[in-house]
Amino acid sequence: MKTFNEQCYDLIMQIPRGKVTTYKIIAEALNTKAYRAVGNAMKNNPKILTVPCHRVVNSNGYVGGYVNGVEKKIEILKNEGVVISGGKITDLKKYLFVF
Repeated sequence: MKTFNEQCYDLIMQIPRGKVTTYKIIAEALNTKAYRAVGNAMKNNPKILTVPCHRVVNSNGYVGGYVNGVEKKIEILKNEGVVISGGKITDLKKYLFVF
């Protein structure tokens, strides 16, 4: 059986380039309310180069934290076509991916 973190990473691998999802949506897809545990899984992602945890954001549209720094997360998301202003995705509904 996969660990909680591995289940999170499996879901994150489904998020297409140019889309984001939220910690809450991932938790709900795993039938839990452990939103912070999802964030912790992102923080401890051992496969940073293959699991796109930069595509997970706060429910309010703010990009949230990132192991390589918020500025790097914003840079990567912008390179994928996500429009961000002031650390927040300008139109979360437009870019939101739901499982």
